[in-house]
Amino acid sequence: MLSMRDCLDYCDLTDDEVALIAEFEGIPDVMAGQMLCGLVQTDEGVQLLARWLLELIDYADAAGMPEKAARARAEFTRFSISHNLAH
Repeated sequence: MLSMRDCLDYCDLTDDEVALIAEFEGIPDVMAGQMLCGLVQTDEGVQLLARWLLELIDYADAAGMPEKAARARAEFTRFSISHNLAH
């Protein structure tokens, strides 16, 4: 049986990406991990996840949460590079 870590490694996702999206969407980490692993299997899903990370950055900036915004920026940068997104 595959663990969540195996799935995230296969999909090239980090625990922090999953945690950020889980918190932003108000869902459990395991559910977010499963959802994100499915999303990154398509170009449209990769674009959607990138858009969510950008929305999270905007939300955190507007809410006065600089640490969360910085985490989301770092994850967006890593995600963009690992999933070959054009800037």
